[in-house]
Formats: sequence, structure tokens, C-alpha cells
Amino acid sequence: MSKRRQERMSVEIQRLLAQIMREQIKDPRVDFSTVSVTRVDVSPDLGHARVNISILGNEEKQQEIMKVLEKAKGFVRTELARGVQLRHAPELEFRLDKSIEHGIRISSLLDEIKQEEGTAKE
Repeated sequence: MSKRRQERMSVEIQRLLAQIMREQIKDPRVDFSTVSVTRVDVSPDLGHARVNISILGNEEKQQEIMKVLEKAKGFVRTELARGVQLRHAPELEFRLDKSIEHGIRISSLLDEIKQEEGTAKE
């Protein structure tokens, strides 16, 4: 399979997964508005997809959402197969991605440094 098709499938799967999480997973314990699909890596044969998920919140909330996603994996895979129209939907592997959380932390530290420099000059 061409690398280009693999990349297109990755982008399409990412878009569909975000839509499925936002609109179709109904779990009263979880608010999916704090969940982002940051990246999807698809194997060359489209048999497996590694899905990086970013969750804003504390560690407990992140673990709870990851458990809900693991339980809903079959449903998500079925809905994904309908949306992508593949003969076989890829096996999904959810991974927690802390890059957005890390970026927010760095941004807040930089803001603090700016404020300290501003008060030191006065």
C-alpha cells in the first residue's frame, strides 16, 4: 500500500474517532469535551491503529476515561468501520498522550517568568 493512502486513512480515522467520541459514546461518568485525538498511526496493512488520546484533567480523570475507552473499543471499532467503509476495521490501541498538558505547563511557566521579569524591572 502506498504511504500516501496510509496517511490519508490515518487522518480520516482521526476525524471519525473524534466525532464518535464526541457524539456517540454515552457514558454519564465521562465528559468527552476534554478529550482530543491527537494522532493516529496506522500500520501499512491497515490492520492496526495506534490512537493517541489527550485528556485534560487530573490523573484520576485520565485513567477513568482510558478505562471507558477500553470498554467501548468494540463499539468504536464498529462505528469506525461504518464510517471508513473498509472491509476490516483496524484493531485499535488507545494510548494516553500528555503532550498538550505538557505544553500548557510550559506556557504557564513562561508566563510566570515574564511576570517576574516585569516586576523586577520596576
